[in-house]
Amino acid sequence: MKKRSMARKIVVTGIVAALYAALTIGLAPISYGGVQFRISEVMTLLAFINPMYIGGLTLGCFLANLASPLGIVDVIFGTLATFLSVFMMSKTHNIFTASLWPVLFNGVIIGIELWAVFKLPLFLTMLQVALGEFVVVSILGVLVFRYGILYNTQLMDTLNQR
Repeated sequence: MKKRSMARKIVVTGIVAALYAALTIGLAPISYGGVQFRISEVMTLLAFINPMYIGGLTLGCFLANLASPLGIVDVIFGTLATFLSVFMMSKTHNIFTASLWPVLFNGVIIGIELWAVFKLPLFLTMLQVALGEFVVVSILGVLVFRYGILYNTQLMDTLNQR
C-alpha cells in the first residue's frame, strides 16, 4: 500500500509540474514581464486543497522559469516566490485569503526581480505583477475553485487522494 501511495504522489507531482510549465510556456507572451497574467497560477490553489500539490507546483514553476527572459534570477527567486505562496496557501483556511499569498509574494519578489534586471520602476512593477496575480488567482482562480471544484465531491475526492 505504501509503494502505491508513493508512486501515485510521484505521478501526480509530475503531471502537475508538466501542466503548470506547459501552460506558462505555451502562453509565454502573457506569462513573463512587467504585466503578466500567468494562467497557470490558477493551479496554485491546488495547494489550498491538499499540500501534496506543493512539490508539483514548485517544480512546474522552476521548469517554466527556465524559459523566462529574466534567466537564472527568475529560476531561483520566481520559484521561491511560488514555493512560499503555495506553502502559505496550504496553511490558510479560507480560499480567498489563500489566493492573496501569490499576490503578495509574486508582487514583491518578481517586482524586485524586474526592477533589478530590467530597471523597471520598482513600485509600479510590484503593483502590476500583484494586479496580474490578483486577477488570475484571486478572481479567476477563486471563481473556478469555488464554483467548479470545491463543491464537486467526486472531483474533490480524487484531488484529495494521497
